[in-house]
Amino acid sequence: MSDRDYQEQEEIYSKVVRAGRRTYFFDVRSTKADDYYLTITESKKFTNDDGSFHFKKHKIYLYKEDFAEFGETLKQVTDYIIEKKGDEVISDRHQSDFKKDEPATDAADDATEPNHPASFTNVDFDDI
Repeated sequence: MSDRDYQEQEEIYSKVVRAGRRTYFFDVRSTKADDYYLTITESKKFTNDDGSFHFKKHKIYLYKEDFAEFGETLKQVTDYIIEKKGDEVISDRHQSDFKKDEPATDAADDATEPNHPASFTNVDFDDI
């Protein structure tokens, strides 16, 4: 590997966010034209049955021309979530004593409403 190839791989600036089993890495890197771009890496720890562990990583490359729209959209979406659900974590994955409230009516009856959760297909996004 040449010195230039190594320099392209070298991180120029980096920040880490640890969040339970997940760690997010925000790394500034350099292009061949010596401009900067951002990589966002999610690293998730998985434990095997024998006690050993491994990590799965997902990476996003973000270039300067996309920063403004990406940042605005991220802010809009996160603001929407906080506005609708508040900032308290209400997931059973994060709270061992979490109990989902049972609906007062039959879910099958409500499923005919267009935006009722029971009218949607159950999708698992863990592999994205």
